[in-house]
Amino acid sequence: MASVLQDFSDALALTVEQAGPAVVRVEARRRLPASGIVWSAAGVIVTAHHVVEQDDNIGIGLHDGRTLSARLLGRDPTTDVAVLQAQPGNGQAPLAAPTWADPANLHVGHLALALGRLGQRVLATFGIVSAVGESWRTPAGGEVDHYLQSDVAMYPGFSGGPLVDAAGQIIGMNTSAMLRGISLTIPAPTLRRVVETILAHGRVRRGYLGVSAQAARLPALLAQQLNQETGLLLGSVEADGPAAKAGLFMGDTIISLDGQPVRHLDDLMALLTGERVGRSVPVQIVRGGQLQSLAVLIGERSA
Repeated sequence: MASVLQDFSDALALTVEQAGPAVVRVEARRRLPASGIVWSAAGVIVTAHHVVEQDDNIGIGLHDGRTLSARLLGRDPTTDVAVLQAQPGNGQAPLAAPTWADPANLHVGHLALALGRLGQRVLATFGIVSAVGESWRTPAGGEVDHYLQSDVAMYPGFSGGPLVDAAGQIIGMNTSAMLRGISLTIPAPTLRRVVETILAHGRVRRGYLGVSAQAARLPALLAQQLNQETGLLLGSVEADGPAAKAGLFMGDTIISLDGQPVRHLDDLMALLTGERVGRSVPVQIVRGGQLQSLAVLIGERSA
């Protein structure tokens, strides 16, 4: 029994040793530094948006003791992702990019390690994957490809660091800011989509209408006709916003956008993608008990 435990312990230590070089220290706020993950050997770093409080004069601490300067390339608050560019310098060794795991192969009960970097030391906590789900929308409206929750302890400074599987591959980036009291991991496919968009465009585009709304039940006959029980009742419409310019008013109920049903606020947020920014799309509403169709030019959210 003792040898089995020793072998298991040695395997965990080896996993940390293998993944550790890709974990960096991120000094981008006044208080405790956070962690980050090497995205590319050329110095691209991915970390958590909520730990980056400045755009430049950011310090990156590497596993070999080097400290590099970095700047912010862009961020996506809706998925809590920030992308940094470190400056390795001429003649210096490239950064250690990790191997990324496919979250589709991950199941509840799989072992996982959360890693962080404090000073030159890599820190680790151990647990299991406690929940795996389908794609979901964050409270800020971001789209995440897989819901991943673990029971690893998220100590101060661990946000922005990786969740690592038993093979030493990085599953995704840990964040303690998305849902209070829950250790969530932004999976590799979401990171890839966000990072590539930021590298190409400097930001992640998000659409907006300029409304506040809540789900409301439709009249019984209309619900039966539409095969849809609820729509989105507009509580306010921002002056000169896209919705107002399209002729939408407070009290209207949106039931579809661009041909897709809108039953709840999450449905609307899911449809306000970057691809729809700048496009005129049909919106179907209920006004005074009657169905109407308008066209709205989707705006771009500034933050």
